[in-house]
Amino acid sequence: MDSKVPELLSPAGSPEKLRYALAYGADAVYAGIPRFSLRARENPYNNNLLKKDIEYCRERGKKIYVTANILPPNRKLDSFKKSLATFAEVAPDGIIMSDPGMIRFVLKEFPQLPVHLSVQTNTINWMSAAFWRDEGVRRIILSRELSLREIQEIHERVPEIELESFVHGSICIAYSGRCLLSNYFNHRDANQGTCTNSCRWEYNLYKELPDEERKPQPAHENFFIEETGRNGDFMPIDEDEHGTYIMNSKDLRAIEHLDELSRAGVGSFKIEGRSKSVYYLSLITRAYRQATDDIAAKKSFDPSLLNETDKTANRGFTTAFLLSNASRATEQFDSPQEKDLPQVYAGRVVNDRAGGWMELEVKNQIEVGQEVEYISPQNQYRFRITSMENTNGMALTTAHGGNGTVWIKTEGCVEPYALLSRVIKTPAPSLASSPEA
Repeated sequence: MDSKVPELLSPAGSPEKLRYALAYGADAVYAGIPRFSLRARENPYNNNLLKKDIEYCRERGKKIYVTANILPPNRKLDSFKKSLATFAEVAPDGIIMSDPGMIRFVLKEFPQLPVHLSVQTNTINWMSAAFWRDEGVRRIILSRELSLREIQEIHERVPEIELESFVHGSICIAYSGRCLLSNYFNHRDANQGTCTNSCRWEYNLYKELPDEERKPQPAHENFFIEETGRNGDFMPIDEDEHGTYIMNSKDLRAIEHLDELSRAGVGSFKIEGRSKSVYYLSLITRAYRQATDDIAAKKSFDPSLLNETDKTANRGFTTAFLLSNASRATEQFDSPQEKDLPQVYAGRVVNDRAGGWMELEVKNQIEVGQEVEYISPQNQYRFRITSMENTNGMALTTAHGGNGTVWIKTEGCVEPYALLSRVIKTPAPSLASSPEA
C-alpha cells in the first residue's frame, strides 16, 4: 500500500466553479482550453481567464490541470499548436491530452510540461501504461471500464507512472466516451467537444411499429425506439437474453471504495462534471473531501456521506466496472435526474447583513415556512424560513428561480461560498451499501 493519500481532483467548468471546488476541499482542479477540450460547447473560459486561474491556484498552493484532449482533424493542428505554446508559458501543473501526435509534439517542444493521458485513449492494460511511460507521459487517467484488480495490476507492473481514476459522475454508454451518436444525429462530434448527449434524450420504445408505420423488417429487428419530438422516425434495436437496455447508465459513485482504490495504486480521485452546477460540484467535493480525509486518519467509511451525494441530481448510482459483482442494474434509462431527490438546490448565498440575514441568488422556487439546509465548506445546518424580503425590504412569501436575489432570515452563521437547498424529505440513516444500493 502506498502511504501517500491521493489528491482530490474536481472539475472547474468556469472560474466561479473553480473557486467553489477549491473552497469545498479540492486539492486540484481541471479546466479546458477553449476550443480544444471535450467540453467546448459549455466552456466559458478564454485564454486570459484560464491564465489568471492558473495563477489563482498557484497562489493558494493548489494544482490545476489543463484539458486539451480533443482528437483534432488536420484543419485544427496549427491553431492547436499555437494554443499549446501559449499555455506552456504559464506552466499549469499538467496538460491532459489524448492525440498521440500532439502528445509527441508537446513532449518534444515543451518537455517541462507534464502530460497526463486522457481517459479518451482507453488505457486498460499495463503494457499500454508502460508504453506511455516510456514515451514520457507523467500520469494516466484510467479507462472507466477497469476493475479494482486490473487497476492494481497496472500499478504493480508499472509503478513509476501516476494513476488517476474517476470516482464520481456520469458514465458514457460508449467506450470511455468514444461515441458517434451526437455526430450522427446532430453533426456535433463528441470527440471534438460538442456532444449533445443524445444517449440521454427521451425515447419511446415499441415492441413493434405502429400499424401505419409498418414496413417489411428482418425477423430479429422487432424492437424500435423513437426520439420524442421526431414522430415517425423509428430506429431498430436488438434485445438479448437479459433484456433491452437503451443507452443511459446510472452514475458512478465510488465514495465507499476510495480506500480500496488507494491501495490499488490510484493517486488521484477524479470527480466528473465540468458542465454541472455549483451545487453539485460543492456537495460532491465536500463529501469526497471528508472520505479522503478519513482515509488519511485511518477511519472507517462514514455511511452518512451516501446521503450527501444523494442530494444532488443523479440517475441512480453504481460502482460500474470497479467491482466484479456489479449487476445488470447498472443499465438504467427510465429515471429522470430529478426523480425522488431528497433536496433541491435553492440558491447561492452572495451576501449577509447584521441581524442574521443572508442574501440568496435564487435558483429554484422557495417559500416562507419551508425547511432548507445551509451548506458551506465548514458548516451545515437546517432551519425553516420565517422571513423573506426582496432587495427593497418588501416582505415576500415566495421567490422564484432566475428572478434575482432575496434576503432570508437565519439564526445560523453566514459564510463565503455558502449554498442553500430546499429539503423535500429527510433520508433514513444510511448503511454501507451494496454495489448497486
